[in-house]
Amino acid sequence: MSRDMNGRAVLVTGGSSGLGAAVVTAVAKAGGRPYVLDRQAPADGVPWVECDLADTRAAEAATRQLAEQAGGLDGVVTAAGMDVPGRLADVDGATWDRIVTINLLGTAAVIRAAVPHLERSHGTVVTVASTLGVKAVSDATAYCAAKFGVVGFTRALAAELAGTVGVTLLIPGGMRTAFFDDRDERYKPGPDAILNDPADTAEAVLFALSQPPGCAVRELVVCAEQESSYP
Repeated sequence: MSRDMNGRAVLVTGGSSGLGAAVVTAVAKAGGRPYVLDRQAPADGVPWVECDLADTRAAEAATRQLAEQAGGLDGVVTAAGMDVPGRLADVDGATWDRIVTINLLGTAAVIRAAVPHLERSHGTVVTVASTLGVKAVSDATAYCAAKFGVVGFTRALAAELAGTVGVTLLIPGGMRTAFFDDRDERYKPGPDAILNDPADTAEAVLFALSQPPGCAVRELVVCAEQESSYP
């Protein structure tokens, strides 16, 4: 059952699809007010600002714009992410850099801009890493570098903001989303792959967001029971 968000404003990056969209739905159903940063429009009626998180200064500006529109922020969920699998020598430099920038630097940029608002509300940040942020695999150097970075960034952020902002690290396994759609066939989950429903992962995010000030859920691993990339 969804927890009561009681009108709290939650900014969700990547909120137009996948896990981000599931979080937007969960927040709204629980009585919260979701706001979205994305390159695509979210569900009808959800306030949003178009933003490419690869432009980190634009991401900061867009975060401040939505925070002002919302009258402050009570939560931030950094669900935006992307990957183009391939061997290091086969992934061009611009693509490799973009993967790291969106997944790691874009995450930091949004949170940097949101922190003053979250400190005022004693709100909560939920960063989205990956099981590939704790277990490295071949043909994913950029994604693993970025998600391992999100793990380290979030743990340091939790220490830095202790007592003022709740910080939760989410480590999700594979989910049934469009994340895999544009990949070469060899990098797509097979027909027998066991993947989580993003709505279930979103409920875990909602659990972290709904904790009272002073109670922090530091880390959550949410994956299918037979997830092959964890532990």
